[in-house]
Amino acid sequence: MTSQSAQVRKKILKGLELTYQRLIKHKIERNLDLVISKNGKVIHIDPKQLQK
Repeated sequence: MTSQSAQVRKKILKGLELTYQRLIKHKIERNLDLVISKNGKVIHIDPKQLQK
């Protein structure tokens, strides 16, 4: 991996982490469950469990 692509990767990961934190915050504020697919099944997760 080149230096430039490593920097781009780092920026993308930082952006994804920020988006994840905002999603969890939004779900907690609105008192909603986080809905995801796990092994092909839909599950509901309390976002308070995922809060850092």
